[in-house]
Amino acid sequence: MNSESKVPPPIEPPARPVPEKPESPTPEPPKTLAKRFHGTVTLDTTRVGRDASRIAEEMISHLSGLVGAKVTVTLDIDVDIPSGVPDNVVRIVTENSRTLKFATHGFEKE
Repeated sequence: MNSESKVPPPIEPPARPVPEKPESPTPEPPKTLAKRFHGTVTLDTTRVGRDASRIAEEMISHLSGLVGAKVTVTLDIDVDIPSGVPDNVVRIVTENSRTLKFATHGFEKE
């Protein structure tokens, strides 16, 4: 060989593409959680105890078990008596309302 022959340059492996750093996914905004519940239900007057018990078991127990939950259950009673309420029933219901610590109670003439 000729000493002056040129030696071909070494073959370099093809440049490997540098993988791009995956961008961290944009964090999802925090979920906004419900902070309040309210509900109104009409109970069957012949089955008030049963209905109230089911509501306590199936609704109130789940809510009152949450940390920091402040649960208030209010019972509203509305009665219309077209023929009027006898005096003895007015007296009994009024006395029982006081004994049972109703926040508000009373009868109306119209």
